[in-house]
Amino acid sequence: EVQTVESGGGSVQAGGSLRLSCVASGFTFDDYAIGWFRQAPGKEREAVSCFSRHDKNEFTADSVKGRFTISSGDAKNTVYLQMNDLKPEDTGVYYCAPPWVISSTRCEADNFWGRGTQVTVVS
Repeated sequence: EVQTVESGGGSVQAGGSLRLSCVASGFTFDDYAIGWFRQAPGKEREAVSCFSRHDKNEFTADSVKGRFTISSGDAKNTVYLQMNDLKPEDTGVYYCAPPWVISSTRCEADNFWGRGTQVTVVS
């Protein structure tokens, strides 16, 4: 069965950094597109950063450009999200998932297997 485990979240002050990790089982992110999504309380889930290694399609939300970087780990089943210069509006639960649609302006996923990891940014 497919599972994802997100970790690395926490509470940080504005301007700080966090590195989120995702470990997947049942499939490898290296073979498919990779995406990080987040959801704030009372808000819809939104794509943060997505990447497809085989077709080179990428997506990065305008709100995080220049601050967040998605990357694959040494292991085939790991992916990271380096988050720098965090802002209060970055607060939310972050999930990793394989997107089924990805372009420079759009990234969508419908298989969210993990519980996510909470990121809280305080002023």
